[in-house]
Amino acid sequence: MPSKTIKTTTAAAVLALGLLASQPATATAADDAADSQAFTFGVIGDIPYGEAEIATFPARIRDINADSALKFVTHVGDIKNGSSVCSDEYFENIRAQFDTFEHPLVFTPGDNEWVDCHRTNNGAYNPLERLDKLREVFFDEPGKTLGATMPVKTQADLGLPENVRFAQNRVAFSVLNIQGSNNSLQPWTGLGETTATPEQLAEVEHRTDAVVAQIRGTFADAERRNDRAVVLMTQADMFDPSLLAAATADPDTMSGFREIVQAIIHETNRFDAPVYLVNGDSHVFAENRPLAEGSPWLDIYGQPAADDLQRITVDGSANATNYARFTVAGNSADGADILDWEKVPFSQ
Repeated sequence: MPSKTIKTTTAAAVLALGLLASQPATATAADDAADSQAFTFGVIGDIPYGEAEIATFPARIRDINADSALKFVTHVGDIKNGSSVCSDEYFENIRAQFDTFEHPLVFTPGDNEWVDCHRTNNGAYNPLERLDKLREVFFDEPGKTLGATMPVKTQADLGLPENVRFAQNRVAFSVLNIQGSNNSLQPWTGLGETTATPEQLAEVEHRTDAVVAQIRGTFADAERRNDRAVVLMTQADMFDPSLLAAATADPDTMSGFREIVQAIIHETNRFDAPVYLVNGDSHVFAENRPLAEGSPWLDIYGQPAADDLQRITVDGSANATNYARFTVAGNSADGADILDWEKVPFSQ
């Protein structure tokens, strides 16, 4: 599928469109049926970053709430910047903000709120304790989204309630806890560690196994239902262009992602429909095919090509001045025309 041309739509225009959509329909019954099967969803990530963005976050949520056509919203992680304290109070504050979403909200944790919390300026926490706290605060009702309730299938039985999957109009969605910092393999230097600890390695192994199992399960269910597309969502940018030079020199700097990338490639190449990967982490909007033939990432991960994987990175940090609005076409659309996307600037 060719890359999309990114459009921008103001939040006010989205609200106006929603009001127009609420007017009596004049289309034919066939058009109404097709329209009813189409839907939109929103994605944000790496927000709020710093005091100024924390102050404007409620307004950001109001803008998204005004987009009444959204079926759900996903936050792909990093609810704070990498140099602020990972306190219980901060987590509770963000949870309170998340509770004001009027759409179902799917949240996957980012590395800034647990993996990197060993840093002195983050409070020198044990990252695994912070992960437990995140699960307590944000995933207290496994199987239900934040904001408005939407049922989702979780891995709570494996201790990972944040890993969820669901389907909408023959499109399979899978939201996965995959982390920056080499999937949480970097040493906890703020706690005086120079190599990964045994408990750290055990967590990474368990979570990676669960992620791979969910990827396989997502595709298996998609094939069984004859789904039109699979959408994977993660925090980590496993193809971060700013890390390419270092990864080329030493592929082990990306070793924490290798098994996951292998599973994505295997399932993508077996699946006879488009596959999309939506991530945050690197903060700069991008749309590309990171595993297409000739990509340098193939050598880094030691894998064959997956030409059909389309990746979209959402804006974050200082660039988080918009949300990504994805449109899924009705059932009459197949192939490259299933998913489209645009940036919707926030109103302030």
